[in-house]
Amino acid sequence: MPIELAPGLWRWSARHPEWHPGRFGAEVASFALESGEALVLVDPLLPVDDDRRVLDALDRIAGGRSVEILITFGYHVRSAEPLRERYGGRIWGPPNCASRLRDPDSLHALEPGVPGPAGVTAFAIGRPVRGERPLWLPSHRALAFGDAVVTTPDGDLRLWAQQRLDDRRRRWYRDTFAPTLGALLELPAERVLVTHGAPVLENGAAALREAVAAEAWYHRPG
Repeated sequence: MPIELAPGLWRWSARHPEWHPGRFGAEVASFALESGEALVLVDPLLPVDDDRRVLDALDRIAGGRSVEILITFGYHVRSAEPLRERYGGRIWGPPNCASRLRDPDSLHALEPGVPGPAGVTAFAIGRPVRGERPLWLPSHRALAFGDAVVTTPDGDLRLWAQQRLDDRRRRWYRDTFAPTLGALLELPAERVLVTHGAPVLENGAAALREAVAAEAWYHRPG
């Protein structure tokens, strides 16, 4: 059931379709944001066992608005097509989303630095550039990440390393990857919305600066 985190900003969660219960990453967060005449859905995933409650809530929240579905990267396409069919909206995301859609032509490319629906702007990160494109959501002064940034079980915002960290990988995150997030650190972010872990709802820019400056966080599934 979506929970309102702030005026016009909702979050709900569902089990990741490919992760085992109890492991970090098993819970996937999705977000809905009111922005003028549009309702923006970010990386939406409907729960398999109880999608009716989420859909009923989204129906109420949408209230006749146009619906824009934004995806941070290909693995997060998930429930985008059923929601597009329900609301008649559009799917926006990086090119790697197309191969995961039944109708690849339904994807509207959201290119880095080019404002999209509701003024949302995607950013390229990584060197080489990653498939993930974090989103700046100006209506709520929020940054949304796919998997690059998470909130750990201890409540800390961190860069997420999905491979074991040795000295070489620590240097890579510090010297190669972290600097590519520099443009995000310049944004007046109040909130940081993450797929895994709790969202940051206050002082988001400061929390992100700390995350980028800190050592990447590695989680071993199990």
